[in-house]
Amino acid sequence: MPLAAVTVPQAFPYQGSKRALAGHILSLFPDGGVPRLIEPFAGSAAISLAARRHAVAGAVHLTDVNAPLIALWNLIIHDPSTLLAAYARMWHEQHPDPRAYYLAARDEFNATHRPELLLYLLCRCVKAAVRYSRTGDFNQAPDHRRLGARPPHLAARITAASHLLRGAATTATQSYADPLVNADADDLVYLDPPYQGTSDVPDPRYLTGLRREAFADTLQAAVDNKVSFIVSYDAVREDNKYGQALPDELGLTHRHVVAGVSTQATLQGRRRLTVESLYLSPALVRRLGGEPEIDRLLSPLPRQRQNDTIPW
Repeated sequence: MPLAAVTVPQAFPYQGSKRALAGHILSLFPDGGVPRLIEPFAGSAAISLAARRHAVAGAVHLTDVNAPLIALWNLIIHDPSTLLAAYARMWHEQHPDPRAYYLAARDEFNATHRPELLLYLLCRCVKAAVRYSRTGDFNQAPDHRRLGARPPHLAARITAASHLLRGAATTATQSYADPLVNADADDLVYLDPPYQGTSDVPDPRYLTGLRREAFADTLQAAVDNKVSFIVSYDAVREDNKYGQALPDELGLTHRHVVAGVSTQATLQGRRRLTVESLYLSPALVRRLGGEPEIDRLLSPLPRQRQNDTIPW
């Protein structure tokens, strides 16, 4: 069964975070955990933080093509006090004219790529959604309803995340292919690529595109190398499926899991469940004892034990 909810810090708000799925995903770790978890498409590092919190990963390796994001993680891990002091200064400075301050900070970030500015933008932008122009500039608008997490609240989350990762995490600015295909036999790789409908070609919502065919070819190389991996890919919202399934030829084990109530639907006054697809590599399925064991591991928890979302 999925692991019971244990408070896991979320260092910063990030749309698409798999925090709500962490219990399901961690239940698919081999018994006793893994010596190293690799998380390409690092994002908010939700699974790495949960794995460290539950003591099922000895080390983690975070990679992403977004260099300022990796720089932000390096500050969170190694120098959180400097990062938090910069955020507190910006949070207080914004009050006379929050919109103008945000737009100026966005312009400065696009010119300098300083990670503390990225943190401020993530805390203030609409839906915590990273959006980039076709020229690579951060272009998401500010959320006029809120000013971002108060500095003491953010400090508690970032300090907790830093504590979990310091001494255990390494980082790299790179594409997903190399850390996936060349993972060691006892590693576990968790991949959370952008959804197909927003990223199979270069798109304003993401720094780079991700073509399904190239992604499938890389997964095949990882299968051939007997890498243990889990992929979150297409999402299903009740009877609406987004994107094509991964090719059957890869030989992956595919399961649906309920991620919770759709935030977007809630904002529109509707209640819909979001269902995610998980794909497991043959090597991982063998390590877990076969598909019947996977179904047992994914048996749902009682509602009261499911993860809560963070009210940013």
